[in-house]
Amino acid sequence: MTVEPQGNFNSDHDSKKRTQTHVHEYLGSTKIDASVVPHNHRFAGVTGEAIPEGNSHVHQLFGNTDFFVGHLHELGAKTGPAIPVGKGRHIHFAYGKTTKDAGHIHEFIFATLIEDPSGKD
Repeated sequence: MTVEPQGNFNSDHDSKKRTQTHVHEYLGSTKIDASVVPHNHRFAGVTGEAIPEGNSHVHQLFGNTDFFVGHLHELGAKTGPAIPVGKGRHIHFAYGKTTKDAGHIHEFIFATLIEDPSGKD
């Protein structure tokens, strides 16, 4: 089975010749849930492409946490606007709650990594 890439990209078979914007890597840990067995979960992923919003842009993200005692959680969020960090680079702030599993949820809060970390000086 062949899987065709989706999204805003430039490819030979894309008649609209769209240009890719940028994405951000993210990683973090949920806050500890102490309802039954105190624990947290780790997560990592890559955001979706930039979505213009106001004078800036945001990104959407969706992913899974790691497992702990036979369960995991999904997390999703829309980031805040770009936060400049110097030399034309930026990050984004994100927070939210995971899905409920094993009778509980977790809150999370993190900043994305910079965009295109090896592409600019």
